Amino acid sequence: MQRLAAEVLQALQGKTLATAESCTGGGIGQLLTGVPGASRVYKGGIISYCNEIKHRLLGVEENLLTVYGAVSAPVAKAMAEGARKQLQTDVAVSVTGLAGPDGDEYGNPLGRVYIGYADCSRAIAREYTFSGDREAVRRQVAEAALA
Repeated sequence: MQRLAAEVLQALQGKTLATAESCTGGGIGQLLTGVPGASRVYKGGIISYCNEIKHRLLGVEENLLTVYGAVSAPVAKAMAEGARKQLQTDVAVSVTGLAGPDGDEYGNPLGRVYIGYADCSRAIAREYTFSGDREAVRRQVAEAALA
């Protein structure tokens, strides 16, 4: 995955990148910062493992968290937009999901993840479902986010 991180940083030369991570707990940032010269592109990330931090640091509206739950497309999109704004970058990527051991009260199964993306012209989120144990899911999420 280190090669993929290097490819992302190379593709974003001349731009800046931020991350907002929940279920990966900083794993994407770790992969990016493992690449020499990453600081020319990667400015940092916010690990928002709980809803309070998603709201307070990333600006995710509380009603999104209440209505849709933390593991949802609207929240992933808002997380990416918030990271981009807070860290003042050109591009941001976010991840929020369930690495295990269980699903959630909104009906999301184990392995359900949303990856968000925001730049100056758009913000989107996509749904994924990964399988395996907790670490396998986290690894797959990080790889999909970089891809």
